Amino acid sequence: MSILTSELPKTVAKPLNGIIKLMNFMITAGGVIMALTFFMVVIVRYGFSGNLFAYEEWLMMISFWMFFMAAAVASARKEHVNADVLGFLISNPRIIWWRELVVEIIEITVLSVVTYWGFLMLQEEIASYPMWQTTVGLKIPFFVPRLGIFLGFFFMTIFAVLHFYLLLRNGPKWPEREAREIAERVVPDDEPVKAQETA
Repeated sequence: MSILTSELPKTVAKPLNGIIKLMNFMITAGGVIMALTFFMVVIVRYGFSGNLFAYEEWLMMISFWMFFMAAAVASARKEHVNADVLGFLISNPRIIWWRELVVEIIEITVLSVVTYWGFLMLQEEIASYPMWQTTVGLKIPFFVPRLGIFLGFFFMTIFAVLHFYLLLRNGPKWPEREAREIAERVVPDDEPVKAQETA
C-alpha cells in the first residue's frame, strides 16, 4: 500500500489500490510479453531464417501502455526521478509545506491541460471511425496506444489532486517528511549509553 492510499479513507483507498494493482499487473505482463517476443524473434530469425510478422507493431502498443501506466504508478507513490535540490536545502517544515503546495498546483495545472489534450486526441480517433488510423501490418487502431496515453495522464492528474488534498489536510507534517525527520533526530551515541544503563 502506497503512502497515498494509506492516508485516504477506505472507501477511496480500496478502489485506488485495485487500480494500482491492475496497473502493476499490466506493467509486469507487458515486460514478460516483450521479453518472450524478442526471444521468439531471435529463434525464428536465426534458427529458422524466418521473420516474426509485424512484431514491432504489438510491441509498440504494449510499450505505450507500460510507459504511461508506470508513470501513473510512480505518480501515486511520488517516485518520479527529479532534481529536487531545494527540498534538501530547506529545513523549515512550514516553508517546505508551502513549497509542496505550489509544486502540486503547478503539477495539477499541467497534467489537467495534457489530460484534456489526450481526451481531444481520443475524440478525434473516435470521430474518424471506421476510417481511423491503423498500423500497416496487423491493422491495430492507433486508438489503442492513445487510450493508454490518456489513461496514464488521467490517473496522474487524479493522484496529484489526492496528494494536494493530503497536503492541505495534514498540514506541514506529512508521511514523507516525518520519516526523514525521525532519521535525522536519531543520535548514534544514544544506543551504547542506553545499553550501559540497562546493564
